[in-house]
Amino acid sequence: MSNKASELLRLHQETELLTVVNVWDSITAKVVTDIPGTKALATASHSIAASRGYPDGEKIPVTEMIDEVRRIVESTSLPVTADLEGGYGNAPDTIRRAIEVGVVGANLEDQLKPIAEATAQVEAVMKAAAAEGVPDFVLNARTDAFTRGRDRSPEENLADAIARGKAYLEAGAQVIFVPGKLSLDQVKAIVDEFGPQKLTLIGVPGSIANAELEKLGVARVSYGPFSQQVALTALAELVESVHQGGGIPEGTRPLN
Repeated sequence: MSNKASELLRLHQETELLTVVNVWDSITAKVVTDIPGTKALATASHSIAASRGYPDGEKIPVTEMIDEVRRIVESTSLPVTADLEGGYGNAPDTIRRAIEVGVVGANLEDQLKPIAEATAQVEAVMKAAAAEGVPDFVLNARTDAFTRGRDRSPEENLADAIARGKAYLEAGAQVIFVPGKLSLDQVKAIVDEFGPQKLTLIGVPGSIANAELEKLGVARVSYGPFSQQVALTALAELVESVHQGGGIPEGTRPLN
């Protein structure tokens, strides 16, 4: 556990951009693990909830979320970081439960709670991880400044994201997740304030190319529920093809 956490932390600190295509069950974990170049796995809470029949937003019981994360951890030898939404009402306890099943990093949303409250949660989570023997636990503290700040100006969202991120870093978070379709100038401004290899982003349609993000000093790019959307799009297209007299596409890979 400690070695895997240290390796996950090292991957974030390298100047090479860490890319993680999110998984949601055992078979997706195995498929992604087996692709050359994969160095770590990240779960997607939205995708796990959807696969179990729940909407996004902490509607899935935490026991079910942790159980699926456990199955993912057991399906790979790579470090696993888990998307644990806002902590399901008790973030330190949820982190402890995740560590018990082998998780060595996590996303944790601030949900735009008051900054003092959100910062205290980061401190509590990192203390819990250290108490479990994983001091290098990679907390990817997420600020929802952009995703929940739609009634504010881009300048206000940027300033809030920077203020929150800096507070979370000081509280012990290893990296800061700022989801949203950010501009080049916004990314530059955040990296300037956080320092290199402290910002993580989500890849969305039309977002900045990964090569450019690497040059800017971004630590990691993940893909959240989009990987599941891609998979389900392929399934829907297969159904459409079959209905039109077609069949399995050429190049379809067998399951191992």
